[in-house]
Amino acid sequence: MANPRTNFIARLDWLTIILFLAMVLFGWMNIFAATQNEGTTGSIFDFTQRYSKQFYYILTALAIAVLTLAIDGKVWSFFSFPIYGLMLLILPITILIGKEVNGARAWIFIGSFSLQPAEFVKFATALALAKVLSRYNFQIHKVKNLIIAGALLVIPIILILLQKDTGTALVFLVFVLVLYREGLSWVVLFVAGLAILLFVLTMLVPLPVLLPVLSVIALMITWLYQRNLKFFYAGTLMLGALFGLAILASRYLGQEWSVARLFFIASVIAFMIWLMIILRKKHNPLLLILFTWMGAIIFIFSVDFVFHEILQAHQQSRINNILGLESDPLGAGYNLNQSKIAIGSGGFLGKGFLQGTQTRFKFVPEQSTDFIFCTVGEEWGFIGSLLILSMFSGLIIRLIALAERQRSTFSRVYGYGVASILFFHFAINIGMTIGIVPVIGIPLPFFSYGGSSLWAFTLMLFIFLRLDTDRYQIVS
Repeated sequence: MANPRTNFIARLDWLTIILFLAMVLFGWMNIFAATQNEGTTGSIFDFTQRYSKQFYYILTALAIAVLTLAIDGKVWSFFSFPIYGLMLLILPITILIGKEVNGARAWIFIGSFSLQPAEFVKFATALALAKVLSRYNFQIHKVKNLIIAGALLVIPIILILLQKDTGTALVFLVFVLVLYREGLSWVVLFVAGLAILLFVLTMLVPLPVLLPVLSVIALMITWLYQRNLKFFYAGTLMLGALFGLAILASRYLGQEWSVARLFFIASVIAFMIWLMIILRKKHNPLLLILFTWMGAIIFIFSVDFVFHEILQAHQQSRINNILGLESDPLGAGYNLNQSKIAIGSGGFLGKGFLQGTQTRFKFVPEQSTDFIFCTVGEEWGFIGSLLILSMFSGLIIRLIALAERQRSTFSRVYGYGVASILFFHFAINIGMTIGIVPVIGIPLPFFSYGGSSLWAFTLMLFIFLRLDTDRYQIVS
């Protein structure tokens, strides 16, 4: 008779576990290189050094991994909503009693130990979303179901934004990929891509130029669809006339409104007029063009408002530096500038372990946390960087393969949630160190210094590995 213990060990996906252990070990080596000071002994018992603390975080993470594997996978499904609710409850408590670090009130300090609860909300949200999407006869295209799934994501985003932790809040947007895998229309991804494009254009192009150009494009699309110039001419004349009336009205009222605001007012009035005309003549396809145009204008104004009224000055500067609108190598662009120098100086083979000058002399701020990839690039060079990219790519692809072989919808959805979160962190963290995305301050999984991040990612990963051992069962 087969030994259940032996069968369980055999069912574990050891490739994923080996990748996890290799990444944690390599990450610790780079934290050691980034934080060791001249004259220190390099002992793991030197608790004045981050590498020593990280060593014990790793030991604790391994204990979490073993304990997680020992818990029946059905437990995580059964307690999905309680875990999600508990994590959400901790977020406002963090706002009240937490301490501010780097502009965000996202940390709870207990003596010398600190904990970032938002890191654990990610796996809790993945569990709750998996529970909802695995309900019997759940159909994502139904409005009610879409609202429920969307609410699970929006609530933590709002609470984390209240902590002023924009980077962590953005992570939850990646769950759209999970919804897409479960049947969400491709239109959502198209809208997401369009939103990114409009965001960049809003930053690069003045609103008095961008808004009229966008309106002309919408009118040209209408002309191409209808093959009739009367819509183009009528729309142009109507919008122009309304814009002129808005200018006259502002002067009559003694208001010094900007050109962009006046054009927005004219656009809203034009939208209502066109909406009544289209509905009356039953040109339903034109409704899509009309609502897309109006939605784009509202989105552009929202981006402009958030950028100037909500984002902090250093966050604005970072975005402007990425887009080339500002050049401040000694101020807001200092981190990125030093990051590029460190990575570029590594060359093909790197300078060697503990030989990186940018690393040893602390030129790159936060090099053991958000900018840990700089140490990899400088000391291990292109080969080391390629190794990191390969390990993360291999892990994510492996997780997707494991998710696809699950018989249980709950396990599959949760697996895609884990893969999506890891992908977002990996892509954004490395992207910000090489200057292709704004610096938003999120860790590189298994590499960046910090107990909260390591424990949360370990728990998240090993819950899925435990679910995978029961892949032939239906977890509900």
